[in-house]
Amino acid sequence: MTTLNPYLGFRDSAKDAMTFYQSVFGGELTMSTFAEYQASEDPAEQEKIMHAQLRTDGGMVLMGADTPKSMDYTPGTNFSVSLSGSDEAELRGYFDKLADGGTIAMPLERAPWGDIFGMCKDKFGVDWLVNVGAEAA
Repeated sequence: MTTLNPYLGFRDSAKDAMTFYQSVFGGELTMSTFAEYQASEDPAEQEKIMHAQLRTDGGMVLMGADTPKSMDYTPGTNFSVSLSGSDEAELRGYFDKLADGGTIAMPLERAPWGDIFGMCKDKFGVDWLVNVGAEAA
């Protein structure tokens, strides 16, 4: 089976961001630094995160890394992350935690297509879409 896993880029905040997402979703978080892979010659990047992976008990996988200074980085302009399912209480909990310290673009409420839907930007500038299927709502 093929799965789609979002991979988030950060500038010097991957460790904080991935730890935050673990506090939202739970699960096991593994992180490796640039130093561990000898992936950067820049001394300032040695302890930055080269790869992080959060695997939840529910089967979600979220990956992320710090973007090296040598690469372009524009937060929030090239992706969003979608959470969808049928457990309204669980999805509302995620939405509330993600929105804490961030901004709500669209409250989690009934959408024209019949589902419950909301959008928020978390405190790290990541856009999230949350959809509770009509059969559950």
